[in-house]
Amino acid sequence: MSQEMTGKFFSIQQPQGVKTVIYRIDKLAKEYQTPTLKYKAERVVSSEEFNGTFTKKTFFIDFPEPDGENLVILSFSKDKVSVNMGQLKDDKIKFNKSQLPIQFNTLYSETPMDFKDFKYTQNLARSITIIDPETAEEIKPNLYLDETTNEVKGTCRLQPYKSYFTFEIR
Repeated sequence: MSQEMTGKFFSIQQPQGVKTVIYRIDKLAKEYQTPTLKYKAERVVSSEEFNGTFTKKTFFIDFPEPDGENLVILSFSKDKVSVNMGQLKDDKIKFNKSQLPIQFNTLYSETPMDFKDFKYTQNLARSITIIDPETAEEIKPNLYLDETTNEVKGTCRLQPYKSYFTFEIR
């Protein structure tokens, strides 16, 4: 018996040198919510196809919500990050024309450092995402159990002389 995938595909075209990543924003189940964490950001799976000076990037969202999916679209280029919000609904992506309140930061250090002590919920959702803007890849944390508070927390090792993009969904 084969299992059929249910989902939506959509594509964007971007100039070479630009790396776009998309996150779907999902509300956490009540049992996983905390006073400061009610949503999680899940990176959308994608593939790339090179076409001359452009790259066609195709994204796949499995089991999309019937009333639509809220999206955060991050496009990384040499010196900047463009942040857009949108919604996937009925096979169409609609970009928000007005800015939504977005809090983000850039981390930079001239010495090696650990960015640590960010908390996780029981299903390992976290509120903060750290991205290497050169590769557009997430910095994966090392998880540990804080025995004092009995909570799962994370630590990310950051390289010196390098900037990182971070964002948080609240």
